[in-house]
Order: sequence, then structure tokens, then C-alpha cells
Amino acid sequence: MRTLANKAFVKMNGIGNEIVIVDFRSGDGRVTPEDVRAAADPRGVAYDQLMVLYPARTPGTDAFIRIYNNDGSEAGACGNGMRCVADFVARQSGKVALTFETTAGLLNCWKGEDGLFTVDMGRPRFGWNEIPLAEEFHDTRAIELQIGPIDKPVLHSPSVVNMGNPHAIFWVADVDAYELEKFGPLLENHPIFPQRANITLAHVVARDRIVIRTWERGAGLTKACGSAACATLVAAVRLERCDRRAVVVLPGGELAVTWRESDDHVLMTGPVTFEFAGRFDPSLFGKASAP
Repeated sequence: MRTLANKAFVKMNGIGNEIVIVDFRSGDGRVTPEDVRAAADPRGVAYDQLMVLYPARTPGTDAFIRIYNNDGSEAGACGNGMRCVADFVARQSGKVALTFETTAGLLNCWKGEDGLFTVDMGRPRFGWNEIPLAEEFHDTRAIELQIGPIDKPVLHSPSVVNMGNPHAIFWVADVDAYELEKFGPLLENHPIFPQRANITLAHVVARDRIVIRTWERGAGLTKACGSAACATLVAAVRLERCDRRAVVVLPGGELAVTWRESDDHVLMTGPVTFEFAGRFDPSLFGKASAP
């Protein structure tokens, strides 16, 4: 049977960002894109991201984590998912400070006195080849990209940032005034983004408050995307539209985001919710053998 067949999982969410965690720290469990897509079948468990925990590879870390979108593609970062994982591991270990390794690097997480977990998302990257983009732009605070007629574009001139994943942020007056479910797939797969991109609509309400909606690369329209919240705050600061500390409002709730000046790291704080535990139905995975 496939690796995930009958495998125990925990279902959580970070302000509506649907997360499933599976723990392979005590044994082998290589997950394939086919497994990920099968597990996300409507007959299975609906999720945006699957967080797969493996034994730590680097001394001093608590686990190595691979992050999969529900279409089977792999992500470098998922801020809401990392808070869920931090809560999951903290409840097992009793630790309030943890370090995880992902394909994007090391991420530190800690629990505050308010009971909320903070994730250090690291430094944002702005170089066109770091995001990456398919062509060179000297200033990534606004690039030449638009949807709609040339003389009257519907969306245009996004800021682009890599926050573990590629992000494009379009600045609008009303995030609900656009059919993001229509434009999102087109922009996610635009040729300018060789690794695809998360697409966000953002409205700066005040120097300390931003409202966003996000079409998530590989997952679709989401109630929350932590890395998008971080990318948006950073992009807004670069354009001098807000301060380095702000509340980012998403359809599923609010995140507190800080772009720390001392070391350029972006910190994200927010709640997580445990929903239920279960096991994946073996029938979802057919009769194929584990690779």
C-alpha cells in the first residue's frame, strides 16, 4: 500500500489555513506527489498544506519538515502550517521554543505568554533572480505585469517578494472587488514566474493594518496564507505605505507581522486550532505499492 495508507494524521488550521500533519520521525515514510493528491481527495481530508515531519537532519533542530500543497507540489514555507507543527510538537515535548528545518532553511518558533506561537520566517529576498522572475527587473517593488486591457488594466504593477515562496502583491482599494478565483490561476502560472507564484490582493488601511486575500500557489483560494501576510507587510514597508509592525487581516482571521530592523527577519504571530485526529483511508491510494 501507499505510504500514507492508514497513516495517522492530525488536522489543524491556522486562521482558516487548512493543515494536515503526519509524523514520520520514528520511521521511514517517503511521500510522493500522487500520495499527496490522493490524500486531499474530497473523500479524504480537505487541506491546503500537508506538513510531513521527518527525523532531524541538523543538530539542535526538532524535525525536518517537507511541505506539500494539495496539488502535490512542494512549498518552501508555510507560516500557518509551521505554527500548527510547533503547537503539535510542543504538546508532545513540553518545549516552548523549537527549531525546524525545511527546504527553505531553518525556522525558529516559540510560544509567548499569550499562548500564541511566533514563527521567524527569516529574511525576505528581493532580487529578480531570487524570487525568481523569468526576466530581469532592477526594482521589484513594482514590476510590469497586468491583467486586462492595456489602456485600462484590471490589476497591474505588483510588488514581488520571495518569503520562502514567490509572492506577487497587487495593491487595490477593495480586496473583495475582484474575482480572485478567476485571475489567480492565470497569474500564478504567468510565464514571468518560472516557479509559479502566490497572488495576493492587498489594501493598506492604515500604517499598522493591511487587509489581504490570497490565491495560493498549488492550493488555490485560501482563507489564510502566512507567508503572503509576511510578504505583503514587507512589500508595503518597501513602498513606505506602512510601518514595520502591522496587523494583517485575512478572510480567516488576523496575524501580527513584524519586519525586524535589527536583522531583517520577519516574525509572524497568530492562533492555531486543533480540529481532529484520524487515519487516511487506504482505499484513497489504490493498490499501488509504496515506492
